[in-house]
Amino acid sequence: MFKFVLIGGLALSAAFAARAEQIDPSRIVDAATGDWDGDGRPDLALLVAPEDGASDDQIGIYIYLRDSEHELLRLSVSAPNKIWGSTSADGIFGQEPSVKAVGKSSIAIHSQNSAIGRDRWDQTLTIAYRDKQFVVAGYTYNHYDTLDPNAVGSCDYNALTGKLQMNGKDVKAEPRITSIAQWNDEVGRSICGQ
Repeated sequence: MFKFVLIGGLALSAAFAARAEQIDPSRIVDAATGDWDGDGRPDLALLVAPEDGASDDQIGIYIYLRDSEHELLRLSVSAPNKIWGSTSADGIFGQEPSVKAVGKSSIAIHSQNSAIGRDRWDQTLTIAYRDKQFVVAGYTYNHYDTLDPNAVGSCDYNALTGKLQMNGKDVKAEPRITSIAQWNDEVGRSICGQ
Protein backbone atom coordinates (compact mmCIF):
# COMPACT_ATOMS: atom_id res chain seq x y z
CA MET A 1 0.00 0.00 0.00
CA PHE A 2 2.80 2.40 0.97
CA LYS A 3 4.50 1.76 -2.38
CA PHE A 4 1.34 2.83 -4.29
CA VAL A 5 0.95 5.97 -2.17
CA LEU A 6 4.62 6.85 -2.74
CA ILE A 7 4.36 6.28 -6.50
CA GLY A 8 1.13 8.30 -6.64
CA GLY A 9 2.74 11.12 -4.65
CA LEU A 10 5.78 11.18 -6.92
CA ALA A 11 3.61 11.22 -10.04
CA LEU A 12 1.51 14.05 -8.60
CA SER A 13 4.57 16.11 -7.64
CA ALA A 14 6.02 15.56 -11.13
CA ALA A 15 2.75 16.78 -12.64
CA PHE A 16 2.84 19.91 -10.47
CA ALA A 17 6.52 20.52 -11.36
CA ALA A 18 5.72 20.19 -15.07
CA ARG A 19 2.80 22.62 -14.63
CA ALA A 20 5.05 25.11 -12.85
CA GLU A 21 7.32 25.26 -15.90
CA GLN A 22 4.54 26.26 -18.30
CA ILE A 23 4.73 29.88 -19.41
CA ASP A 24 1.76 31.80 -20.74
CA PRO A 25 3.07 33.57 -23.89
CA SER A 26 1.20 36.76 -22.93
CA ARG A 27 3.44 37.07 -19.83
CA ILE A 28 6.71 37.26 -21.80
CA VAL A 29 7.98 40.85 -21.49
CA ASP A 30 11.41 40.61 -23.13
CA ALA A 31 13.67 38.08 -24.83
CA ALA A 32 17.23 37.75 -26.10
CA THR A 33 19.07 35.18 -28.17
CA GLY A 34 22.71 34.21 -28.02
CA ASP A 35 24.97 31.21 -27.92
CA TRP A 36 25.07 30.88 -24.12
CA ASP A 37 26.71 27.43 -24.02
CA GLY A 38 29.15 27.99 -26.91
CA ASP A 39 27.91 25.14 -29.11
CA GLY A 40 27.44 27.38 -32.15
CA ARG A 41 23.63 27.29 -32.00
CA PRO A 42 21.29 30.06 -30.79
CA ASP A 43 19.78 29.79 -27.31
CA LEU A 44 17.04 31.87 -25.69
CA ALA A 45 16.58 33.93 -22.50
CA LEU A 46 13.15 35.20 -21.43
CA LEU A 47 11.85 37.64 -18.83
CA VAL A 48 8.38 36.57 -17.72
CA ALA A 49 5.87 38.61 -15.74
CA PRO A 50 4.25 37.07 -12.67
CA GLU A 51 0.89 35.39 -13.08
CA ASP A 52 -2.21 37.56 -12.90
CA GLY A 53 -3.20 38.16 -9.32
CA ALA A 54 0.35 37.80 -8.00
CA SER A 55 0.96 40.26 -5.19
CA ASP A 56 4.38 41.47 -6.31
CA ASP A 57 6.17 42.63 -9.43
CA GLN A 58 8.89 39.99 -9.37
CA ILE A 59 9.82 38.88 -12.86
CA GLY A 60 11.11 35.42 -13.71
CA ILE A 61 14.16 34.50 -15.76
CA TYR A 62 13.93 31.45 -18.01
CA ILE A 63 16.85 30.25 -20.11
CA TYR A 64 16.59 27.68 -22.89
CA LEU A 65 19.50 25.83 -24.51
CA ARG A 66 19.47 24.01 -27.82
CA ASP A 67 19.14 20.23 -27.40
CA SER A 68 22.39 18.48 -28.33
CA GLU A 69 20.60 15.85 -30.45
CA HIS A 70 17.76 17.92 -31.91
CA GLU A 71 17.30 21.48 -33.09
CA LEU A 72 14.87 22.16 -30.25
CA LEU A 73 15.09 24.49 -27.29
CA ARG A 74 15.00 22.85 -23.85
CA LEU A 75 14.47 24.63 -20.55
CA SER A 76 17.80 24.87 -18.71
CA VAL A 77 17.00 27.40 -15.96
CA SER A 78 13.74 28.31 -14.31
CA ALA A 79 14.21 31.19 -11.88
CA PRO A 80 10.82 32.75 -11.08
CA ASN A 81 10.56 35.91 -8.97
CA LYS A 82 14.11 37.12 -9.60
CA ILE A 83 13.99 40.80 -10.53
CA TRP A 84 11.66 43.68 -9.81
CA GLY A 85 9.94 45.64 -12.54
CA SER A 86 6.73 46.90 -14.06
CA THR A 87 5.28 44.71 -16.78
CA SER A 88 1.88 46.31 -17.26
CA ALA A 89 1.11 47.82 -20.65
CA ASP A 90 -0.23 50.87 -18.84
CA GLY A 91 2.58 50.80 -16.26
CA ILE A 92 4.94 53.60 -15.39
CA PHE A 93 7.76 54.45 -17.78
CA GLY A 94 11.16 53.95 -16.16
CA GLN A 95 10.40 50.70 -14.35
CA GLU A 96 10.53 48.22 -17.23
CA PRO A 97 13.05 45.36 -17.15
CA SER A 98 15.11 44.26 -20.15
CA VAL A 99 17.35 41.39 -21.22
CA LYS A 100 20.08 41.33 -23.88
CA ALA A 101 22.99 39.24 -25.05
CA VAL A 102 26.42 40.61 -24.17
CA GLY A 103 29.81 39.28 -25.18
CA LYS A 104 30.04 35.74 -26.49
CA SER A 105 28.12 33.88 -23.82
CA SER A 106 26.65 36.27 -21.29
CA ILE A 107 23.20 37.65 -20.58
CA ALA A 108 22.58 41.12 -19.09
CA ILE A 109 19.34 41.72 -17.22
CA HIS A 110 18.57 45.33 -16.44
CA SER A 111 16.00 46.58 -13.94
CA GLN A 112 15.32 50.07 -12.68
CA ASN A 113 13.27 52.65 -10.89
CA SER A 114 13.97 55.92 -12.64
CA ALA A 115 10.44 57.23 -12.32
CA ILE A 116 8.83 57.11 -8.88
CA GLY A 117 9.88 58.56 -5.54
CA ARG A 118 13.08 60.23 -4.58
CA ASP A 119 15.15 57.03 -4.39
CA ARG A 120 16.11 56.18 -7.96
CA TRP A 121 18.24 53.22 -8.97
CA ASP A 122 19.21 50.89 -11.78
CA GLN A 123 20.92 47.55 -11.71
CA THR A 124 22.33 45.06 -14.17
CA LEU A 125 22.68 41.40 -13.39
CA THR A 126 25.09 39.60 -15.71
CA ILE A 127 24.66 35.86 -16.10
CA ALA A 128 27.20 33.51 -17.69
CA TYR A 129 27.27 29.82 -18.52
CA ARG A 130 30.09 28.17 -16.56
CA ASP A 131 30.64 24.48 -15.81
CA LYS A 132 27.26 23.55 -17.32
CA GLN A 133 25.27 25.95 -15.15
CA PHE A 134 24.16 29.56 -15.29
CA VAL A 135 25.84 31.66 -12.63
CA VAL A 136 25.87 35.32 -11.68
CA ALA A 137 29.01 36.72 -13.28
CA GLY A 138 28.45 40.35 -12.33
CA TYR A 139 26.25 42.80 -10.51
CA THR A 140 26.14 46.56 -11.12
CA TYR A 141 24.03 48.87 -8.97
CA ASN A 142 23.69 52.67 -9.16
CA HIS A 143 21.46 54.85 -7.01
CA TYR A 144 20.73 58.51 -6.29
CA ASP A 145 18.31 60.63 -4.31
CA THR A 146 16.45 63.26 -6.33
CA LEU A 147 16.34 65.65 -3.34
CA ASP A 148 19.84 65.10 -1.89
CA PRO A 149 22.66 65.54 -4.42
CA ASN A 150 25.13 63.94 -1.97
CA ALA A 151 23.13 60.71 -1.65
CA VAL A 152 24.53 58.92 -4.67
CA GLY A 153 26.44 55.69 -5.11
CA SER A 154 27.65 53.06 -7.53
CA CYS A 155 28.86 49.51 -7.25
CA ASP A 156 30.28 47.16 -9.86
CA TYR A 157 31.07 43.61 -8.76
CA ASN A 158 32.65 40.88 -10.88
CA ALA A 159 31.52 37.76 -9.03
CA LEU A 160 33.85 35.46 -10.97
CA THR A 161 37.04 37.34 -10.09
CA GLY A 162 36.00 39.12 -6.89
CA LYS A 163 36.84 42.54 -8.34
CA LEU A 164 34.64 45.15 -6.66
CA GLN A 165 34.50 48.87 -7.33
CA MET A 166 32.36 51.06 -5.07
CA ASN A 167 31.89 54.73 -5.88
CA GLY A 168 34.87 54.58 -8.25
CA LYS A 169 37.27 53.01 -5.72
CA ASP A 170 38.60 49.47 -5.68
CA VAL A 171 37.46 47.50 -2.64
CA LYS A 172 38.63 44.08 -1.54
CA ALA A 173 36.07 41.34 -2.16
CA GLU A 174 35.99 37.60 -2.65
CA PRO A 175 34.76 35.78 -5.74
CA ARG A 176 31.34 34.28 -5.20
CA ILE A 177 29.95 31.65 -7.56
CA THR A 178 26.16 31.70 -7.21
CA SER A 179 23.69 30.06 -9.54
CA ILE A 180 20.97 32.31 -10.89
CA ALA A 181 18.39 30.13 -9.14
CA GLN A 182 20.03 30.92 -5.75
CA TRP A 183 20.63 34.63 -6.39
CA ASN A 184 18.52 37.46 -5.01
CA ASP A 185 19.01 41.22 -5.01
CA GLU A 186 19.76 41.29 -1.27
CA VAL A 187 22.96 39.29 -1.96
CA GLY A 188 24.13 41.90 -4.47
CA ARG A 189 23.19 44.87 -2.35
CA SER A 190 24.92 43.42 0.71
CA ILE A 191 28.11 43.03 -1.33
CA CYS A 192 27.70 46.65 -2.36
CA GLY A 193 27.20 47.77 1.25
CA GLN A 194 23.53 48.73 0.77
